[in-house]
Amino acid sequence: MKLDAKIVELTNCYGDWFKGKFKIPAMTKNLYPYNNLFSPININGLTIKNRLVFGPIGNVNMADETGRPSIKMIKYFEERAKGGAGLLTTGLIPTSFGIDTTITESGKLTYFPRIDRSRTVIVGWRNLSSAVHSHGARIFVQLTAGLGRVGNPQVLLTQLKFPISSSFNPNYYISKIPCMRLSDRKISKIIKRTGQASADAKAANIDGIYLHGHEGYLMEQLTNTAFNRRKFGKYADWQRFGVDMVKEIRKRCGDNYPIMYRIDLSLALNETYGKTMNEVKALKKFINGRTIDDTLRYMENLVTAGVDAFDVDLGCYENWWLPHPPSSMPSGCFLDIAEMVKTHFKAKEIISNTGWEVPIIGVGKLGYPDLAEQALINNKCDMIMLARPLLADPDWPNKAFAGNVQEITPCIGCHECITEFVEGGHPQCAVCPRTAFEEEYSQEVLKAEKQKRVAVVGAGPSGVIAADILMRRGHSVDLYDKHDFIGGMLNIISKPKIKYEIKNYVTYLENVVAKLKSSKNFKLYLSTEVTDKILKTKGYDTVLFATGSKQTKPSIDGASGDNVVTAVDVFNNPNLVANARNIVIIGGGDSGCELAYYLRYELGKNVDIVELTATLMSHSSTANRGHLIYYLQKGGVVVHNLAKVKSITKKGVWMEKNIDKTVPSPFNTWQPILPENIHNPLAPKIHKRLRDVEVPADLVVLAFGTKPNNDLYFSAVKNNVAKEIFNIGDSFECGKVFNAVKAAYHKALTI
Repeated sequence: MKLDAKIVELTNCYGDWFKGKFKIPAMTKNLYPYNNLFSPININGLTIKNRLVFGPIGNVNMADETGRPSIKMIKYFEERAKGGAGLLTTGLIPTSFGIDTTITESGKLTYFPRIDRSRTVIVGWRNLSSAVHSHGARIFVQLTAGLGRVGNPQVLLTQLKFPISSSFNPNYYISKIPCMRLSDRKISKIIKRTGQASADAKAANIDGIYLHGHEGYLMEQLTNTAFNRRKFGKYADWQRFGVDMVKEIRKRCGDNYPIMYRIDLSLALNETYGKTMNEVKALKKFINGRTIDDTLRYMENLVTAGVDAFDVDLGCYENWWLPHPPSSMPSGCFLDIAEMVKTHFKAKEIISNTGWEVPIIGVGKLGYPDLAEQALINNKCDMIMLARPLLADPDWPNKAFAGNVQEITPCIGCHECITEFVEGGHPQCAVCPRTAFEEEYSQEVLKAEKQKRVAVVGAGPSGVIAADILMRRGHSVDLYDKHDFIGGMLNIISKPKIKYEIKNYVTYLENVVAKLKSSKNFKLYLSTEVTDKILKTKGYDTVLFATGSKQTKPSIDGASGDNVVTAVDVFNNPNLVANARNIVIIGGGDSGCELAYYLRYELGKNVDIVELTATLMSHSSTANRGHLIYYLQKGGVVVHNLAKVKSITKKGVWMEKNIDKTVPSPFNTWQPILPENIHNPLAPKIHKRLRDVEVPADLVVLAFGTKPNNDLYFSAVKNNVAKEIFNIGDSFECGKVFNAVKAAYHKALTI
């Protein structure tokens, strides 16, 4: 098995990264003014005004049925151009319709924008490029050969066609479904179509091409020996597809049209899974992937063919937390990877065909101005790619340039942006409710026709955002909270180091409130238990409840014992676990797994998780759950899935556990959990063989069961404390930051 020492080092440290290799960043401005970030750079003669690149987020469901970019998509990109980014890149645009069956749905519809269909789509791209250019920014279109084995296998049911790949590879979502080997003729057709799409992009005034060659999509399936195991034909040469595609674009677009290539330096599969690569059928075919040296040689040949810039990361779908680093991963996680490529190119004096240096773009949670500036100062990379940070705050560049760093809304790494379109929507953002709704909601908040006295009860994210919008609407606002701090539950759960992005978001909320306090029309009441009497006495026109959620009590014998606490209790007061060596967590959802990580990696406890269902974190994004679960296993956390707790005693937890050999491993991170509305007819049947098992524990933590904390709301309605009474966020329905912030924004705009 081939292993790269640098990749081994990184994959080993991404579990306890906070213990030394990586620092926890914050929205500081110690390096202001950011002279490196805001210096120009050339890509094949095209001047980019600064070093900031808006990275690709799939523009799924943002085009009309012809594939033409809609006004939604145009305004979405214009917002990021207006916000100050020098270069914007689109999400993936396929060039393999009719070949890759997974990019087309029933009725010959697609959720992707298109640039290949006909002249009817070109007007959308011309309008998009014009909007971006109006703000002094440039835009590259990301062209993809397709999805291949990582595409939706439902085509087998809806179109009676198998998904395709470079070789006979298993489908990622359902590994029992094989992907058919593409013929050389069809591969050549994809190359020709990509050349035509590039020429059309140039005609539409798009500034460059961005080839989608990473993460195990079809282009990588053809250009990585993990997936391309062809023994005959011209594309048995794993480099040829990429090189020929670049040559075709050069042929159609000329020497001076920029081409950027997205690549992973390594799939990091061997380094991630080790001997498991040989033991798991869904993985064993992929054991002979490109090494770092292989990739560097390939990149040299791509430059010779005509590539002008690269952005570089790690990983693929089977270790999805790498190419999509979640909240629990370190910021700057791939800067060492970018530096390796820069060092290699410098040592070999590699320049583009037109004589320009080949910029290497750094990626991987770089959404902190000081971190990004330091990366450029240290010559780790030449440009900084920000994808999710510019969803969270399109004005990130302008705010950084002006030195208003504390006003930047930080990304919290939740991946709701991707989860939304995976589940049938389009890209959105948990902390920026206007993202992908720019055509509906102006950045300017209009004044209300009638100014009102408003009470907002609860100073969590929902309450703070509502208060901010209400103040901008011209209302007088009193903000209440029973705690002595801002942020609600987020403040409590942000104690673990892997929750640093939540902590930074809480700081942002504190800054919002601090700014509101400078107005005579705003008053903050912390450590205040709100009652109907208080609200009625003050005579508010409107009361908005954002009181969050509360724990439910399970009907388990012994759950009220002295050795039983809740996850919230532990996050709020870590001293509760000080004398406990062995801890059992009941509940394997997000909070249970995050707590287990905290207890194991930061506090050094022995941890067992008891989960009623077959899987952990079943409602979390694939990247977020993958990172946590992988390192929980690596850290020695024991998981009892398909186990029902019967009682809690002074000595531990008694449970009824399914011990049948058909029970799936809870640590399977190389395959995703399918959406609930997707039936997998090939799923193996789980048989029952139950046994009563005792797990010893010094302390038992309940990490499940919350319900809306809505008693105050219903009491206020009953007692008619104001003419308008509303209930939002978790106190309406337990959800995520995404739901709470969106509800606050939308409701406040109507008051």
